[in-house]
Amino acid sequence: MANHKLDLGEFDEIDYYLFAIHTSLEDYRLAFFINQILPINLSKSKNEIQINIKEGETSFSRFYYDDIESGLSWNLIQNKNEVIQYNKINNQNLFSNIHMEVSVKVFLLPEFKKVDYFLKIENNNDTVNGSKIQLLLNTINSISAVYIVDTNKIKSKNNLIF
Repeated sequence: MANHKLDLGEFDEIDYYLFAIHTSLEDYRLAFFINQILPINLSKSKNEIQINIKEGETSFSRFYYDDIESGLSWNLIQNKNEVIQYNKINNQNLFSNIHMEVSVKVFLLPEFKKVDYFLKIENNNDTVNGSKIQLLLNTINSISAVYIVDTNKIKSKNNLIF
């Protein structure tokens, strides 16, 4: 009887482009401008990306487009969000029993704290010209910077699995 082995290295293969986008635009406006520049139709996904961290649970907005002809999946993902924590302070003074709301910033990819959004293009079969997409995204006025992220520098790759 033959033995079958699975090589886990095969599953670690990265088959996507990841663009970091720095902008002050809201997510829906950015998706609108990207739809005008690129031949895609990003739309708001009901399946937001849920992340559980020590500060609490949060979700990141996601815009999605599935290009059936070329077999590509496009995701525009929010990188920054806030978690509101409620702290109760029990002191025996004038301000006793105070409930405080504390807002904590959280990131989808914590090693890229300055990035506002990521554009992830999945199932890359070498039909995508990354530098051309980068040039087109840089033509949007409200975007200050766009660059391709080196996926080897991402420590929290599991947050990009959705």
